[in-house]
Amino acid sequence: MNPYENLANAIIVLAVKDYRTALRRCAKFPHSHEYAQERDSLERFFRSGWFGILTSLDGEVLMSKIKQEVAA
Repeated sequence: MNPYENLANAIIVLAVKDYRTALRRCAKFPHSHEYAQERDSLERFFRSGWFGILTSLDGEVLMSKIKQEVAA
């Protein structure tokens, strides 16, 4: 893997970790606008063109899987 692929993968992995954390915080603190904004920002990232440039993964499918994991 070249350094750019490593960087792209690291960005995606961090976004997944952050999204998982944001979902858990939103569940624990449902009235927190801060956590909701963080979740919404990450969801915009997973749907963005930038995400599509970084990876061939489907952002919607990835978010769905993370939501299922957090709900379990």
